[in-house]
Amino acid sequence: MTGGLLRRVVVPVADPDDARATARALRDAPLPDDASVLVVFVVEKAGGAPDKASVEQREMYGRDLFEAFETAFDSDAATVESDILYGTDVAETIVTAAHETDASAIAFTPRGGSRWVKLLTGDVATSLVEGSDIPVVVLPDVDEAATDGGPAPGGTDE
Repeated sequence: MTGGLLRRVVVPVADPDDARATARALRDAPLPDDASVLVVFVVEKAGGAPDKASVEQREMYGRDLFEAFETAFDSDAATVESDILYGTDVAETIVTAAHETDASAIAFTPRGGSRWVKLLTGDVATSLVEGSDIPVVVLPDVDEAATDGGPAPGGTDE
């Protein structure tokens, strides 16, 4: 069932570590032969308030995230595309993109952060899980050492 669920998946990324972790997890997932992945980065617009960075800076950052994802994904298991999206509500923007591309699921790895920070700033993951009418797949955060032949933290080479 997971393979069909990951037939056409939208993958939001927020920073380079997140892009690499999500790529590794998706690379190791059971993808169908005709899978396609749309990696998205949302440039959050402030809705009338001054933006934190220029649009050009955020777009350049997004392109760097796409490159980090593709390098870590390094697989012929799926077609990978990328898109920079714009919106005042990140989760809503991701769900809209999923609808527009006929996605079978939205997939991501959990991001760190304290409960306090999530309470103050909002949590995109929670908003996606609670507010999406498209299936949301939370992928395991695959350790890079474990997937590259080295031991996972606390693991051994035995």
